[in-house]
Amino acid sequence: MANLLADKTAVILGVVNKWSIAYAIAAAMRREGARVILTCQNDRLKKTVDELAAELGAAEVLMCDVSKDEDLATLADALGKYAPIDAVVHSIAFANKEDLSNPFVQTSREGFRMAHDVSAYSLVATARVLTPLMTRGGSITTLSYLGAVRVLPNYNVMGVAKAALESSVRYLAYDLGASNIRVNAISAGAIKTASARGIKDFSKMLETVEGKAPLRRNTDPAEVADTAVFLASDMGRGVTGNTLYVDAGYQIMAM
Repeated sequence: MANLLADKTAVILGVVNKWSIAYAIAAAMRREGARVILTCQNDRLKKTVDELAAELGAAEVLMCDVSKDEDLATLADALGKYAPIDAVVHSIAFANKEDLSNPFVQTSREGFRMAHDVSAYSLVATARVLTPLMTRGGSITTLSYLGAVRVLPNYNVMGVAKAALESSVRYLAYDLGASNIRVNAISAGAIKTASARGIKDFSKMLETVEGKAPLRRNTDPAEVADTAVFLASDMGRGVTGNTLYVDAGYQIMAM
């Protein structure tokens, strides 16, 4: 352990189970000496996340539905005792299943709104309530995907929401830079997570990436986690407003 995050406090939103990218990030940050606080959306997930928190040695699990302003305000109040907060990881996205399986042109108005609210606007809302606790600066990191900039069949409205997320990263980076708060996205390669299973033909996506990526393999969650550690550490102090690809190089390929 290099203790890259010694004496730092990190809040990680989006841990669902042991296979989620957020869990891998939490584990890596604990490995590097950070005090970690996890959030979960509701009571249904609380028991699972409590168990994971115990395994990780996380300080606490707090409930927060990022689509509710009152939940975010309560989260900020609860985190006050841990201030200053040094790192925030936003690993949250959602779209209706039918909006991922039907052609994009059939996306409903409500489905479009919900995907953008949960997957993109929640980053803005989270930053607004938590940055007052980041009194010595720090890092905000969110998770994106190649579908933000390329058409990936069956990714549909989520790709459009991720494009909004990546644009939000740039605008937040500008707004918060004066407070020495850096904002970045990690565009992770296709990884087997619970949310990824909701994408039609996801297994074919994995096969395609493995065959065509320069490294001839899929992405390991630990690689994404180590990149999040870098961004949260002092080693990433000059990086903001960027989308970093951790996808075995797949994004460089054309045919």
